[in-house]
Amino acid sequence: MSHPSAPAELQADCANCFGLCCVALPFAASADFARNKDAGTPCSNLQDDYRCGIHTRLRETGWRGCTVFDCFGAGQKVSQVTFEGRDWRRHPETSRQMFEVFPVMRQLHELLWYATEALSLPAARPAHAGLRRARAKVEALTRADAGTVAGTDVGALRAEVNVLLLEASELVRAKVPGRRRNHRGADLMGARLAGADLRGANLRGAYLIAADLKKADLRTADLIGADLRDADLSGADLTGSIFLTQAQLNAARGDAATRIPNALTRPAHWPAG
Repeated sequence: MSHPSAPAELQADCANCFGLCCVALPFAASADFARNKDAGTPCSNLQDDYRCGIHTRLRETGWRGCTVFDCFGAGQKVSQVTFEGRDWRRHPETSRQMFEVFPVMRQLHELLWYATEALSLPAARPAHAGLRRARAKVEALTRADAGTVAGTDVGALRAEVNVLLLEASELVRAKVPGRRRNHRGADLMGARLAGADLRGANLRGAYLIAADLKKADLRTADLIGADLRDADLSGADLTGSIFLTQAQLNAARGDAATRIPNALTRPAHWPAG
């Protein structure tokens, strides 16, 4: 089993975005960011054309966090649909609301990503009718006016959709023979899981920071919300894993032997050979 190709509308298109992730979001000086930045303040590396001036040198100059972030296509949706191509520089009256809408839109697009993936899983067919209704509801919200988007109760919406995603996950993982590990929300930071058989495992929200997952079998494992920062995925098999995102993959370490879902891209900072 493998993921389908990711829908274009759920992939970041920076050329059609007004650099919203570089302006709307705050960050603090840390191992991921070279300095502090307040929400609504443009990053010092943001150029007039809304491109990053150090895009090819982000990791070596202290901006690793930027290479991990994924907006799921929310940036271009806010820029080109919600605000109809009016950018915050030439139309400063839009800036405050635009910066409020963007983080909400990102969460809505993340839900669309998960629902779209669940609808592609044949084993989850009993949950598809509910998932289609939920996806249509979220999609309609993403095309609403700025005030409606900003006022969305994302927590309640996530809880509603998560019931369906969990049902889809259980249906898919039930097809895996043998014992399926349940590590939901577990603290597995630095855990030694090299070569582990984690097929069909529940790793929802698990803390896998710096875990050793070399050559682990993660096929059909549910990875929604799992923290994979600095986890070693060298030689691991992630094909068919459920609800893995590009941001999670970017945060981990892997190599040329790491097998990843079709919908995702091998991170540029992973060694090629």
